[in-house]
Amino acid sequence: MPGIDLIVAVAVGYLIGAIPSGVLIGRLRGVDPRDSGSGRTGTTNALRSLGPRWAAAVALLDVAKGIVAVIAGGAIGPEPWAGALAGVAAVVGHVRSVFIGFGGGRGVATGAGAMLVLAPLAVLASLPEFGLVVWRTRLVSLGSMLAAVTVALVATALYAVGWAGIEAVVAAALIGLVVVLAHADNIQRLMAGTERRIGDG
Repeated sequence: MPGIDLIVAVAVGYLIGAIPSGVLIGRLRGVDPRDSGSGRTGTTNALRSLGPRWAAAVALLDVAKGIVAVIAGGAIGPEPWAGALAGVAAVVGHVRSVFIGFGGGRGVATGAGAMLVLAPLAVLASLPEFGLVVWRTRLVSLGSMLAAVTVALVATALYAVGWAGIEAVVAAALIGLVVVLAHADNIQRLMAGTERRIGDG
């Protein structure tokens, strides 16, 4: 049975991740990103509904949520699993936020923030791939899912050579799973050839 500190770390991680950055930033502009585009609260929909500058603010806050969740979880529970699972919980909180009726974003930026603490090299390794896919296809969803899978694979390789803990591998795999599941509607549109591309009107 998990210790109380681990349970508290996960709960705190979830609540940090559940802070709806996109909705809060949108209020500064008098715009709710949930009312347009995909209805999500993350960076991509913020770009469409709020513009580049405000979308950048959303991205930074969402990344920060993942970072803070892992650090807070690690402070609550001394074992490495507390921080790792708090990071996973933050991604779940971002995707299904209790503060906005269990809506949210896709978990990409928050997951990146968590993995920046747990296995920064894995995140850095995924960035060129993400950039190349988005540049060539203008499909942020495809780039995001491929990057999430890459982070998990690279984290596994880092563990194999002793550069990352097993908790980072598990966290990367779980975060990747949450991110892919959060893109279920995107996957359907990708298969149908109707997925919206960056720059489309």
